[in-house]
Amino acid sequence: MKSSLTESWRRRLTLFAMCMATFMTSLDLTIVNVALPSMQSELHMSAAELEWVISAYSLSLAAIIPASGALGDRYGRRRVFLSGMVVFVIGVIACAVAWNAASLVAFRAVQGVGGAAMLALGLSILTETYPQERRAGAIGAWAAIGGTGFGAGPVGGGILLTFFGWPSVFWINLPFAALGIVCTVVAVRESRNPQARRLDVAGMSLSSLGLVCLTFGFVESSDRPWGAPLVAVPLAAGAALLLAFFWWERRAPHAMLPPALLRARSFVSASGIYMLAYGGMSGALFWVTLYFQNVAGWSVLRTGLSWLFMNIPFLTMAQFGGRLDSRFRASAVATWGILVAAVGVLLLGAAGTTSFAVSALGYVLYGGGFGTFVPAVTHVAMRDVPPGVSGAASGVLNASRQIGSSVCLAVLGTVGVNATVSAWRDKVSELDGTRRAAALAQSHHVGGGRVYTVVQELGSSLRRPAVDAFLHGYQLAVGIAAACTAVAAVLAWTGFRQRSARPRAAERPASPAQAREATVTGDGPGRRSQ
Repeated sequence: MKSSLTESWRRRLTLFAMCMATFMTSLDLTIVNVALPSMQSELHMSAAELEWVISAYSLSLAAIIPASGALGDRYGRRRVFLSGMVVFVIGVIACAVAWNAASLVAFRAVQGVGGAAMLALGLSILTETYPQERRAGAIGAWAAIGGTGFGAGPVGGGILLTFFGWPSVFWINLPFAALGIVCTVVAVRESRNPQARRLDVAGMSLSSLGLVCLTFGFVESSDRPWGAPLVAVPLAAGAALLLAFFWWERRAPHAMLPPALLRARSFVSASGIYMLAYGGMSGALFWVTLYFQNVAGWSVLRTGLSWLFMNIPFLTMAQFGGRLDSRFRASAVATWGILVAAVGVLLLGAAGTTSFAVSALGYVLYGGGFGTFVPAVTHVAMRDVPPGVSGAASGVLNASRQIGSSVCLAVLGTVGVNATVSAWRDKVSELDGTRRAAALAQSHHVGGGRVYTVVQELGSSLRRPAVDAFLHGYQLAVGIAAACTAVAAVLAWTGFRQRSARPRAAERPASPAQAREATVTGDGPGRRSQ
C-alpha cells in the first residue's frame, strides 16, 4: 500500500511540475501583449520592435522545440527539461531588467529557448509516467492548464499593470518556476532512449532560419510594398530554406523528423491541425484584443477579464475532452470541437457591429471548442507514436503549434493592417489637400487601431471613418482565422476517420501493474532509468 501511495504521489507531483511549465510558457505568449504600450513608452520602441517582442519568443519556441525533444531522448528527458526551466528563469529575470528594445528582444529569445525545452519534454514525460488507461486524463489536465495560462495572460497582465510597471509581467513567473523546479527534482524520474538519433544540426538550422526569414518578411510587409528588398528577399530566402529543409530531412541519416513519425497518419494530421487551429487562434485573439483596447476604449483590465468567457469553458471542456476521447471516435470529437471553435471565431469577428453579448458567446464557443479537441488530438497523436521517439514526437507537436502561431500572426497582422490602411486612404481621399495629407500621415496609427491618436491629431470628425477602416481590416483578418480553423476540422475528420479513439485490445494492458512494468522495462514509449 505504501509503495502504491508513493507512486500515486510521484505521478501527481510530476503532473504538477509539467503543468507549471506549460502554464508559464503559455502565459508568456499573451501576458506581454497588454504591457506593450507601457514598454513602448518607457523604452521608446517602434511598432516593428513591439512585434519582435512577441515574435522573438514564439520563434525561439518553434525553432528549438524539435531539438529539445531529440536531446531529451538522447541525454535524458528530466535533465533537459530541468535545464530548460533554469534557462527560462534566467530569461525572465533578464527581460524584467532590460534597458532598451534590443536587449528586451534578445532576452525574449533566451526565454523562448528555455520554454522550448519545457514544452518539448513535458508531454513526453507525462507519456512515460502515466499508464495507457490514465494517460488521457493527465494529458487533458496538462492541456487545460496550458490553455489557462494562455487565457490568464491578459487578465493577470491587466491586474499587474494596474498596480505595477511592465517588468511585473515577467517577475510573476518566478513563483511558478520555483514550484516547478522543486517538484521536478523531487518527483520526476529520468527517462531516455539509448538508441536515440544524433542531433540533426543541419535540419534544425535550415528550419530555424527559414521560419525567421518568413516571419521577418511578413512583419516588414505591413510597412513596405511586397516588392521591397526587405520583404521580397527574406520571403524568398525563407521559402528556399524550408524547401531545403524538407529535401534534407528525406536524406539525412539522423533526421530531426524521424521517418517513423512521418509514416504515422494520425500524428501527421495532428501536426497539421495544431498549425491551422493555433495559427487561427493567435491571429484572431490578437485582433480581438486590439479592437477592445484601442478602438472600443476598454481598459487593460476590462479587456483581460473578457478572456474569462473563453478561459473557463476551455478549462471545463478540457477535462471532459479526455473522457470523450475514450468513448467516441477521435475524428468526431476533434472535428466537432474545432467546428464549434470556428463558429466562435466568426462571432468574435462581429465585434463592433453587434453587442458584446455576441462576442461573449463567441468567446464561450471558442474556448469550449478548443477544450474539446486539444486533448483528443494530442492523445491520439502520442498514442500512435512508435516506441523510442516520444521526445521527438512531443517536440514536433509543440513546434507545429508555435510555427502556426508565429506565421499566421505575421500573415494576419499584415493582411489586417494593409486592408485597414487601404480602407482609410479611400475614406479620406475626398478631403482637401492639407487635411488629406495630415490624415494619410496617420495611416500607421489607424492600422494599429489607435483611433484615440487619430482623434487627438485630426479631431473627432474622423473618428467614425477611422473605426470603420479598422473594422474592415479586423473582420477580414478574423474571417481568415475562422477559415484556417475550419480547414483544421476537415483535416481532423479525414486524418482520424479510419482510427477509433477507443484503444485496441492489444493496446490495453491487462492490469495497472503490467502497464507500469511495460513502461519501466522499455516496452512503452521509451526506456526509464532510475
